Amino acid sequence: MRAIRSSTRSRDGSRPGAAARRSKATSVANKRNTEVEDAPAQLKSERSRDLILKSAAQLFRRQGFSATTLRQIAAKAKIKAGSIYYHFDSKEEILNEVLDRGLRHVFESVKNAVERAGKVSHRRRIGLAIEAHLVALLETSDFTSANIRIYGQLPEHLKKPHRPLRRAYAEYWDQLFIDARRAGEIRADMEVVPLRMFVIGALNWTIEWFRLENRDAVLELAERTELLIFEGVSKP
Repeated sequence: MRAIRSSTRSRDGSRPGAAARRSKATSVANKRNTEVEDAPAQLKSERSRDLILKSAAQLFRRQGFSATTLRQIAAKAKIKAGSIYYHFDSKEEILNEVLDRGLRHVFESVKNAVERAGKVSHRRRIGLAIEAHLVALLETSDFTSANIRIYGQLPEHLKKPHRPLRRAYAEYWDQLFIDARRAGEIRADMEVVPLRMFVIGALNWTIEWFRLENRDAVLELAERTELLIFEGVSKP
């Protein structure tokens, strides 16, 4: 005899599980709506955070780390002083991100400029690295210039977290000069580390004396710097 299947429909005519599925779908929809509603708040929070960092970088660059207070940073960012603690626990935490962003910006700018050049002479690669470093330093980043100006003023415990990235950037330049020396484009008796320290030191010092007027002025400075490094000051 054929088994008789008992009715499993609920009072509203739906089968068991349908209500659960509807509940789950409603939950997912509500979650999506909440995420959409939260998106503007998240964007606003990110903008506030970036504004704090940019304001701090400008103040660090102008008056140093020790002389800059959280109250000054908040005033420049046009927020309440207590609001900073929503994003950062301390001035040191702000400093760490300013320093990291500054060096990463110049490092990535240099690497991208060299990689985009493709197969060019080693002199050209070094020239592009000089140009990218100067543009990042003088034209596009308060973080980079703040990093360069205040790093030497900091106590050791604040410098230490940033040494690996600084070392990686130095080694990148060392390799550019090593490749140029192997190719015979710079003197074989030239020691790479002192050369790199001289070049990067000269580039970084420009924030103290170079008057930025426009991009062409930065590019002209880069060209003169490359000429000085490769040709020296002797009369041709």
